[in-house]
Amino acid sequence: MQAPRVTLEQWRTLQAVIDCGGYAQAAESLKRSQSSVSYAIGRLQKQLGVTLLRIKGRKAVLTEAGEVLLQRSRQLLADAVNLETLGQTLESGWEPEIRLVVDEAFPAPLLMSALKSFEPLSRGTRIQLREVVLSGASEALLDGADLVIGYQVPQGFLGDTLLNIEFTAVAHPDHSLHQHNRELSANDIGHEMQVVIRDSGSRPQDVGWLGAGHRWTVSSIATAITTISSGLGFGWLPNHAIERQLQEGTLKPLPLRGNQSYSAQLYLIFGRQEGIGPATRKLAEILYQACGNTPTEQPPTESK
Repeated sequence: MQAPRVTLEQWRTLQAVIDCGGYAQAAESLKRSQSSVSYAIGRLQKQLGVTLLRIKGRKAVLTEAGEVLLQRSRQLLADAVNLETLGQTLESGWEPEIRLVVDEAFPAPLLMSALKSFEPLSRGTRIQLREVVLSGASEALLDGADLVIGYQVPQGFLGDTLLNIEFTAVAHPDHSLHQHNRELSANDIGHEMQVVIRDSGSRPQDVGWLGAGHRWTVSSIATAITTISSGLGFGWLPNHAIERQLQEGTLKPLPLRGNQSYSAQLYLIFGRQEGIGPATRKLAEILYQACGNTPTEQPPTESK
């Protein structure tokens, strides 16, 4: 690969001439002599083989080519600063990437709010986000995920309650189950089709009421909502995910006898059993704050 002939300092000098309004002002800003600034710009133009500046009155202005190259140079210098910052960040133990795995039942607005709060504090840490269902969260921990939101804290992992999710049995208002005009028994439900969401793990688990003999299985909560809203079957869905459908009347809670709804706890689980890095700890803290929760135990810090 060919090495660049132009230095970052030369691009910085060009930016100073434009931003400060001239050679003399740039020299003062850079704490250099005006002749050294002029020499740097002249050498830059010679190395590139293109005229970047022209004098208009007493002010140096960009040529058309100069405008294009100046804009690119600003990004170049910003990238160089970010690269140095990243190096310092890694040296301090701040993780370059967090593998975040979240059960689909976790409210998306809360997740996006947390990630938005984390981004300006991330110091360049990348987020690798993956959504799973049920046992897919536990398997992600075994596969090396850094932070997981799931229904169970496997033995040997550190986790704490993050959020309670309420589920309600619903169907379209025109569904036959709503035509009984009475409380529904297990026998009533057992003769109808239930829409269930596929467990993404390799060893699927059954969660919730699954008494119907006839099931259709879908891969996501969104698909389950669409299916049930269209009049196909009934199902248990997270309350936060069906607020709009309940308001619009495309879904209606079933009057089940004794168990119209149930709740399930989601936990925030650390993937590492030893010390946990500062970026992962910060993201966990923000997730707890987004859910209005506080962990009962503090994870161990990463030793250096």
